[in-house]
Amino acid sequence: MPQIAAARLWFEGNSFAPEPTPLSAFQGREWLSGSEALSRYAGTATELGALAAFVAERPDWQLAMLRCAAAQPGGPMSDLAFEAWMSEVEEGLARSEWDGVYLSLHGACVTESDPEADLTIIRRVRALIGPRVKLVASFDFHGNVSPQMVALLDGASVYRTYPHVDMAETALRALRLLERALQGQPNHGALMKLPFVLHSFHMRDAEGPMAEVWAEARAAEHAPILDASLFGGFAWGDSPHAGPSAMVWAEEHGAARALAKRLVAEIEARRARFAVTLPSPAAALATALAAPPGLVALLDPADNPLSGGVADTPGLLRVLMQARPEVETLFCFLHDPDGVAAARAAGVGGAFTRDLGGRTTPQFGPPVPFSGVVEALTHGRFLNTGPMEHGAPVDLGPTAMLRAGKLRVILTSRKEAAVDPAFFALHGVDLGGVRLLVNKAKNHFRAAFAQRCSAIVECDVPGPAALDLAALPFRHVPAGWRSG
Repeated sequence: MPQIAAARLWFEGNSFAPEPTPLSAFQGREWLSGSEALSRYAGTATELGALAAFVAERPDWQLAMLRCAAAQPGGPMSDLAFEAWMSEVEEGLARSEWDGVYLSLHGACVTESDPEADLTIIRRVRALIGPRVKLVASFDFHGNVSPQMVALLDGASVYRTYPHVDMAETALRALRLLERALQGQPNHGALMKLPFVLHSFHMRDAEGPMAEVWAEARAAEHAPILDASLFGGFAWGDSPHAGPSAMVWAEEHGAARALAKRLVAEIEARRARFAVTLPSPAAALATALAAPPGLVALLDPADNPLSGGVADTPGLLRVLMQARPEVETLFCFLHDPDGVAAARAAGVGGAFTRDLGGRTTPQFGPPVPFSGVVEALTHGRFLNTGPMEHGAPVDLGPTAMLRAGKLRVILTSRKEAAVDPAFFALHGVDLGGVRLLVNKAKNHFRAAFAQRCSAIVECDVPGPAALDLAALPFRHVPAGWRSG
């Protein structure tokens, strides 16, 4: 009867966001343990949903759910928040003897003082449980991971889709490696790292250079190969091991090392194809308005919440307010709790005059004057209906939708990306009547909307996930690696 412990810290840190991510951001999104952690996510397309299903099929497994925490990507995790999570996990592990441990991690967690927090977690867990206990992990594709990691693990797997719609499948792969190790069959790992950083615009699994390398990995995944995974890296995580890598687990070490070496060579051979240039907001707006009939998306990737954006930069909203396109336009969204409170005070139909954007920092431009009316107010809660984290609960806090002519603007009290159809349904928006959907988003938006939009146009706007990596004040990533 295997005694298993599980814990989770899912957080991607943008080293250049203007504010650290506090403990309250985790407590407001996911801060669970015990049976509550499994029951909340049972039946969802998430790692914890997969863990619940996996254990339910193995009644002889005894599972203890330790602290599970997640927050939207943002500025470095506060040291206080990290130690609060880490100390709870260590206390839980110290309470009993374990046969195996499963960690649901991101791979690009940075804290105020630690640029490699995921490696720190694995080191501290391994030091506590000792060499006998089997330890596996699952990771986000955008992890910045050290080759030292595999020596501490008995298995791991990584998301193989981007947008990430295989979170549950990734957890199952890691858990099967744990089961294999518990049965006395060793898993041998190898991780090869490339010495450069790439933007992730062309890393989608449906097409492009990374899709081709994923296909190579899948084709090689037969005996003696157990798992062949890729990391694209996270360009705005200032980590000594930022950038792409390949991780392979096999029945013997030589096979794992050889395939990992071959897969990073495949990425390197396509390096030039990962480069990206984007138009200015004004040029992108013109392109979007000239697109074929139907819903057109105009995206601001530099303030994408899922890249650590603050959802508060004003650049693209300013362009819209100046251009005043004569089509139904929806801007989503601004993280502005005070703006929501002002809208609630005005009430539906009430006048709303207030500066928007630039609330967090003036670094990315001054606020934009806005004058209109309050069109809708909501409680901000919904269940995802799209393919990413399907069925998982989302809490935006109270929200407001404003209107000025043909432009509507959504304000939220919490920062949660607008990448699921339920976000818009919550606000009573019929996207069939919208021509221009302006969103602080990037590739994850495509999971639910690629087939729905006649065109998706991205632009280069100032923000925490800025396109020009050379202009960012890196301290840990070697200067020669910042290729963009």
